[in-house]
Amino acid sequence: MVLKKKKEIQVDAFFLDHHQLEKLQRFSKAEEQNLASLLLHCAELRNGIQQIQCIKQIMPLVKQMDQNSAGDPMVKACLDVLGEMYFSLGAKNPLKKVLASSLNGLPGHLMVPAVQSFVCCLREELKTRDVYLYRKVLDNLASCMEDFSLGRACIKNLFEEVLQFLQKLLLDIQEENRKNHGNRIVQTQLMHDLLIAIKVSMMLIQKLQENIQGSLWKHSESFVWQSMCSLLKSCTNFLMDATLLQTVQTTSGLAVILFIRAMYEPVEELPSLISDLLLGTTEHLGVPAWFVRNCGVLCTAELPDSVLLFLCHGALAMLDWKNGSMGENGEKLLLDIASVLLSLSSELKETSVATSLSRILAIWTNSALAALVSGSPNLKIKLNGNSDIIGKLLEYIYTHWDHPLDAIRHQTKLIFKNLLQIHQTTIAGSNGKSDPFFARLIKHLLNLDWHVKGKYASLGCLVECVGTENILQLDRTIPVQILDVMSDQSLAPYASDLMEAMFTNHKAHFTLRFQEGTWIDQWHNIWVSPLLVILCEGNHDQTTYIIDYYLPKLLKCNPDSLSYMIKILEASADANLGSCSTRGALGALMACLRTARAHGHLELSNIMSSGLVSTECIKQGLVHQHSQVCIDALGLLCETHRTTETVSLEEMQLIQFFMMYNLNNQSPSVRQQIVSLLRKLFCRIQESSQVLYKLEQNKTKQELVEKSTKMPPLRILQQYKDFMSSVCARLFEVLFPGSSHPTRFCALSILESIAEIFSVPKGQAQVFQLDQEIDSARVQTLIQCFASTFEEVKILAFRLLMKLRDVALNLQDSENLDLLFQAAIDLSTSTKPYDCVTASYLLNFLVYHKGLQHICLGKWLEHNPQLDENTSVSTVEKNTLAVIKLLLVNVEEEIFQAKKSLLQAAASFPMYGRVHCINGALQQLPFNNLTLVSEWKEIVTRLILMSYSLSAVVSPVVQSSSPEGLIPMDSDPESADRLQMILHEIQPQDTNDYFMQAKILKEHCKEGSEKLAETKNICMEMKGKDRQVCDVTAQMVLVCCWRSMKEVSLLLGTLCKLLPSQTTSEPSEGLITVEQVKNIGDYFKHHLLQSRHRGAFELAYAGFVQLTEMLSRCNSESLHKMPEHWLSCVLEEIKSCDPSSTLCATRRSAGIPFYIQALLASEPKKGKTDLLKMAMKELISLAAPLNESLSVIPQVHALNILRALYRDTRLGENIMPYVADGIKASILGFMSPVWAVRNSSTLLFSALITRIFGVKRGKDENSKKNRMTGREFFSRFPSLYPFLLKQLELVTSTLNSETEELKIHPSLFLLLLILGRLYPSPMDGSHSALSTAPFIPFVIRCGDSPVYRCREMSGRALVPFVMANEVPHTLLALLRGLPDSAARGMRQNSVHGTLLQVFHLLQSYLESNQFVSLDFQQGLHDIITCMGAKMWLAQRLNPCLVTRAAYLDVLVMLSTHLGKFQKQGMQVLDFWEEMKRVISDSELVCGIPYSSAVPGLIQYLQSITKLVISVLSVAAGPDIQSCSSAAAKEMAKPSLSVAHLLHCEFHEVRLLALEAILLCLKQRNSKQIAEGRGGVLCLPTDLEDTLLTMALKETNPQCFCKVLEILYNMDLRNLLPKTECSIKMNPNELLTWSLNLADNSSSPEGQTIALKFASKLIIHLLQNHQQISEEVLKKWVQQIVYFCGDEQETEMLLAAAEVLKSITSFLLSSEKLVLGLSDTLGLWKCVILLLQNEDLVVRDAAAEVIQVAQSGKKSNEGEFAFRIVNAPMALDLAFGIVCELLQRWGEIHAGVPILLEWLLGDSDLQRDGETSAMEEDDSLFDKGEVNFWAEKLTHVRQLSKHLLHLVSVTHLTLPDHGELNHLSRIALDQAHRIEHLLGALPPLPEFSRTPEFTRLAIQKERVSVCLKILNLLKPDDTCKNENLEK
Repeated sequence: MVLKKKKEIQVDAFFLDHHQLEKLQRFSKAEEQNLASLLLHCAELRNGIQQIQCIKQIMPLVKQMDQNSAGDPMVKACLDVLGEMYFSLGAKNPLKKVLASSLNGLPGHLMVPAVQSFVCCLREELKTRDVYLYRKVLDNLASCMEDFSLGRACIKNLFEEVLQFLQKLLLDIQEENRKNHGNRIVQTQLMHDLLIAIKVSMMLIQKLQENIQGSLWKHSESFVWQSMCSLLKSCTNFLMDATLLQTVQTTSGLAVILFIRAMYEPVEELPSLISDLLLGTTEHLGVPAWFVRNCGVLCTAELPDSVLLFLCHGALAMLDWKNGSMGENGEKLLLDIASVLLSLSSELKETSVATSLSRILAIWTNSALAALVSGSPNLKIKLNGNSDIIGKLLEYIYTHWDHPLDAIRHQTKLIFKNLLQIHQTTIAGSNGKSDPFFARLIKHLLNLDWHVKGKYASLGCLVECVGTENILQLDRTIPVQILDVMSDQSLAPYASDLMEAMFTNHKAHFTLRFQEGTWIDQWHNIWVSPLLVILCEGNHDQTTYIIDYYLPKLLKCNPDSLSYMIKILEASADANLGSCSTRGALGALMACLRTARAHGHLELSNIMSSGLVSTECIKQGLVHQHSQVCIDALGLLCETHRTTETVSLEEMQLIQFFMMYNLNNQSPSVRQQIVSLLRKLFCRIQESSQVLYKLEQNKTKQELVEKSTKMPPLRILQQYKDFMSSVCARLFEVLFPGSSHPTRFCALSILESIAEIFSVPKGQAQVFQLDQEIDSARVQTLIQCFASTFEEVKILAFRLLMKLRDVALNLQDSENLDLLFQAAIDLSTSTKPYDCVTASYLLNFLVYHKGLQHICLGKWLEHNPQLDENTSVSTVEKNTLAVIKLLLVNVEEEIFQAKKSLLQAAASFPMYGRVHCINGALQQLPFNNLTLVSEWKEIVTRLILMSYSLSAVVSPVVQSSSPEGLIPMDSDPESADRLQMILHEIQPQDTNDYFMQAKILKEHCKEGSEKLAETKNICMEMKGKDRQVCDVTAQMVLVCCWRSMKEVSLLLGTLCKLLPSQTTSEPSEGLITVEQVKNIGDYFKHHLLQSRHRGAFELAYAGFVQLTEMLSRCNSESLHKMPEHWLSCVLEEIKSCDPSSTLCATRRSAGIPFYIQALLASEPKKGKTDLLKMAMKELISLAAPLNESLSVIPQVHALNILRALYRDTRLGENIMPYVADGIKASILGFMSPVWAVRNSSTLLFSALITRIFGVKRGKDENSKKNRMTGREFFSRFPSLYPFLLKQLELVTSTLNSETEELKIHPSLFLLLLILGRLYPSPMDGSHSALSTAPFIPFVIRCGDSPVYRCREMSGRALVPFVMANEVPHTLLALLRGLPDSAARGMRQNSVHGTLLQVFHLLQSYLESNQFVSLDFQQGLHDIITCMGAKMWLAQRLNPCLVTRAAYLDVLVMLSTHLGKFQKQGMQVLDFWEEMKRVISDSELVCGIPYSSAVPGLIQYLQSITKLVISVLSVAAGPDIQSCSSAAAKEMAKPSLSVAHLLHCEFHEVRLLALEAILLCLKQRNSKQIAEGRGGVLCLPTDLEDTLLTMALKETNPQCFCKVLEILYNMDLRNLLPKTECSIKMNPNELLTWSLNLADNSSSPEGQTIALKFASKLIIHLLQNHQQISEEVLKKWVQQIVYFCGDEQETEMLLAAAEVLKSITSFLLSSEKLVLGLSDTLGLWKCVILLLQNEDLVVRDAAAEVIQVAQSGKKSNEGEFAFRIVNAPMALDLAFGIVCELLQRWGEIHAGVPILLEWLLGDSDLQRDGETSAMEEDDSLFDKGEVNFWAEKLTHVRQLSKHLLHLVSVTHLTLPDHGELNHLSRIALDQAHRIEHLLGALPPLPEFSRTPEFTRLAIQKERVSVCLKILNLLKPDDTCKNENLEK
């Protein structure tokens, strides 16, 4: 269901001048309608659409006239008027088309006079001489030739005049373009005119061929021939002129070939002439003289690449390739064009040209297909799939199928598709499916990784050729593989398209082969079953993209599959409910139903009435823990195929239920989905209500409706009204004080869409109107939303108030209005930055009030009575002018004060708030129709001057060399003095040269100290407090300064836009003058190049961008040229490196890159981007200087600026041609001796890697994403191939030097980083000149580097370069290169490097799923043999521990792999023997003679431990255990036990052993040993004893946590009996010990695992009826409460939730109370706290407690129990469960007071009031509450709802209850206190003291609810007594 906006068609009406009107009036007759009177009537209409209706009546009228009417002067006059009318209408006006199609039906006898009239008009048109009016004539010529017989007849008559006109026009435009060189706007307009002119001249030749076909025109003297030559010459010039727009050149290429085709004889020679032109082999002798005269330039041998491209395009588009009409020459030309295009593809890299090239190649494939139909056998051989040309085209495809540009990827797909058809055509007749070309392609494509986007489209094309079944025969798992890929959004659309192609083809294949119905199960198994599995269990992203992309296509292909899906999912929905991370069958069902209903495959009412899906089931979906399931359930209710389907009562009730629990969602995407789905529902209500209103009026249809809906329309409408009313009530209700940001966002967004959808068009009955629901309390609520600290909320509230402004403003009384205005003015000068934003929204709302001037502004400004009299001025304009004046007066006064003391300004009136409000007020003014222009002009001038003076005051701070550190942040007196001194020092009275040369403060001491005393006094008076002030002021000064700069920049940016775009119009019209704009430009330039504070220059940049964008669109030549002038100036300044320059060379060049970015990004993208080219050329020459003598500073600036430009997305693909140069500059810069250059080079390199390979989305360093094939990389950046190769050669030449001295080459690291991102493609053919093979030997040599990280990188970088089939060979070569024994002079670095390379290569080889093949097994056998030969490297013979560790890592990998795949008969027992020998020889067995300080020891120990564990797990595997051979038995004896590892002195070894044990235990506990994981460890029998002893003695925290975790995972029945003997503790002592740990452990991990263990122990003991002391249980409960504290770490909160879940069924919701009531309720309070935690993970974990409690409940009661719910619903259920439990336990009397205490909360108001007041003063950025999710009032309202229910159900009264009386006293006392505190707040405290006001409002509601319940609990007589007392 898509909401479409209706388009309004605009038709401009035509007018006739008085001559034409007179002419018509002469012939018109009043009594009867004739042609003249009809035309007159038509001209009088002022509406274009009515005129169209009128023109359509002309033809019927004309056809009634008799044959003699041709000579009638009335007809002649009317035809004249029609002609003039036709030519005066614009080309795009629909009237013109209607008139043409009407006149096409003219009777024959009227054709001659009509042609005469039109010829007359056209002749007039052709007399036009003004170049700028040519466009209209061209449009007229074009429309005459398009489907308009009369127009074409005219042009035939005037053929020579038209030719002459076009010939002159082309020359004129060329001349005019030369005159206006540099004026981009005029030139662009001329270019578009020129383009149309060339197109029209082509049309003329194509459409009117008969006019030029006669032999007469070929005489060289004839006029037509001369004109044609002139046209040909002009077009050739355009084709060769590279300064023109590319589209003009392309079209000229078409025109040149078209004209040559028309003029050249003999026709048979034409193809060979064009071939010669393209190949540059034309000889002047064989070519006609006219050709040399007009296109001689094309006969040169070296034509520019782009010209060749456009000529190829012309030949393909303009010659006839069908039916072999051009013979053998034509076929040769076709092949020549292909070879020219393919050679161009490696040259042309600029984006627009590369896009054209791909499009032209696609056209070539179409032409080739056309030519093949009737082509010679020779052509079929040349275009066969195995031919050279097709091979090269495939290369082109493989290189470009992942191109970043959509257009190129799309064309590449078309080329591939056509290639397959070309091959099919060449082999027509033979069986395509078994064709070797197709078989080879499929095999290659399937070998590619799934992250290659091109793979999908290509396979999709192949499916059409060979069928899905043939592909599935190669690999049945393809559908599952593709579904797995769909978790990546960038691949999902491609994957779903491929799947669609496959299953559609498969279905077609089945329907042809089998009878109906027999095949469907097989089809479902392949395409639907895997989908359902993933929908139930897949991760969030994967399921979302499958539902979005795949499911709709599947249902569209076979709608009947839906019932199959529902049947399967329904069956498992009860058992598989899902969780917070998986959808489960219920979620999958919701998704399928939603998609089916939205696409029209399903009626919801049908499935609900048939009982397929119950209301309860949907309800459960609406509050599911997985937010996407909630959204799908909501979508099921809201989305329908028909937008007018009525909404049933059931649906409305479900929506209301949804809104109770889902508005407070932290995920922005979920909120957006909720709002958009509800919007669709409201549209449905609105549209279906319109239908119902119509039916109400139409009684007969009404009966039909009542039959279908069982209800009269009026009843349904009433239901709609009630539903909408209750929705609005709910939405306003959730805007209570303290509601969270997500709730407010949802509520306001939904209200806004209601206001939009139900706005009342005139004369339409509307089912609901939001403004009728609005009262003053609700308006107040919306205005209070302005006080939110989230700007999103302010914006939404403001937009909603604007939609309701008539009602909202009428509800404001004058007193309230005055208060609001006063508050806004106060907030505008607050020191809290977000206050001024609130002020701005308040003022913007208030300016719409008519009475604002009288009520509020009267006392501030003197009144101007003239304004009142001027009624034409809008209220908004009058009020805005007054408000801006008021703010301006204030800010001017404040700036005056700030000049005296910036410190005082920062602390009491920072000026930025006022400026922000001015800016906000300007934003909503309609500048194009202002009435008070002169007043506004004056204001604008004052605003600009104010901006300059404010900037002058604050700029010294942001321009100082260290703005952040400028002010000391201490509070001691000396610092305070120093602060005063510095602030005085940077006062604007001081000149700016302070920053150029350091000044010594002592000079100023005398005069300074006097002024200092003054400032100090001000400071003291200002605060009237102790010296605690300074640290606040420090932050305040900086904030005041940079925010002022920000606001000034944005204000000036806004003011620039006031310049009228046509400066040619009267200068008085604009509110701002050109001169002012220039000054503003200079201001920005100054600040961007001088500011040092990032906030200041980033925001100056925002304003400057507005200015530059305005300049680029501006018509004034002087302004238009400014960006270019500024750019060249700043580049000059950077180059000059002048010592007096104030450019900032630190801070990544501060604002300079921003300045240049703004200038370049505003340049129009479609043009030639000359500025970008100029700047990049300059910058790259500065960044990589050829001679070292140049200064460093320009190089640093250039590198920093380049970095910013490569990162700027707005420059897009235009920057790509410069990437290669950027890489070179960064790699060379990395070798600079100067740190600054190296630093900037690194930053630039990083930006470039992102630019080339894309933004890194995942954490996996080695994933295939963000990588490229070597072929693609080097074809896109060809110049990097030789550069990188040369650099690598340089680097590696220094590595192998035999001398002792080692040179470390800095750029090695960067080279390896780039190379590691490339990988070989199975598609790399023999054609590629850019093969990655030459890099391999160099990368291998990089392994010798002395730098560890470089060796590691070379190991990773080698993997991508070695093709899969080459891996075994390369591995063996590397292994054989290792030394045979510890020879002298052996270099361990190179051994280590080689081993790392072996490791990474082997890893990739073992991971590639080829281990089934025999080659693989043989290769692996050879590798193992070779490894055995070098085994000494792992033993003591090798003195270097690092290389031993590296060798062991390779062994571990082999061992693990062999362990997995022993089943395949690969028992290499000798190899195991070798391994056991290595282990028994190792230090682990013989003792470790080193200290831990020896390099590589830890690494070695970890590797050898991994080997031991790997060998042990293989030995324990079923294969070895069941094998009877002697060798196997030997193998099964371990050489080292796990226990031995646990006793090792090195904790790293112990940790690895413990991790292995834990894994093994978890696998045993889950009763499944993962398939293929080999055996699990043989755990020793005395493991419990060992671990218990370790638990007491272990000192290493990590090992200790692991030990505890293992104990926690063990079965306590086995563990507890052993505690007595091994650690002398009984179970109770063990419990005390673990609780103490949970209390005192140093790490949170230790605490959490100890608590979990203790809890498990307690449950075990209680279940076995063993005694636990009261004290211990109390301590345990306290521990859980402590763990649930708001400020605890997430791990601790999650542990608490896990513990609570484990005790739920036994302790929390048991039949009888096990713990005491207060403890049990204390634990329930923990659950409730966790359900309100800010962290979603914690809330979800806590919701599982409710899940357990609910599952126990389901079996007991008959009602529906929610089983898996989100936190808001869980919170509600929790209170309900607690109230039920109190009844079940019979503890109501004791329990209710506890719940009332929860309700009242434990707030100490007095203290709260004071602390908040202190915080107010202390912090500049106060965020209010810490928890942004929890809403106290939601919790209060839910609890009170359940309490009231409990009281009413049990008729509970509590007479003389001491506890209750105490509570009543507290509550009444609090009520008085709150009234007092609220009274003490200033007026409108919600704005001035927001946090305090919110706190009090919440507490007020808590107290009143509590008092209400307390009154209910008192027996009736007490209530009476109290009333009497009162």
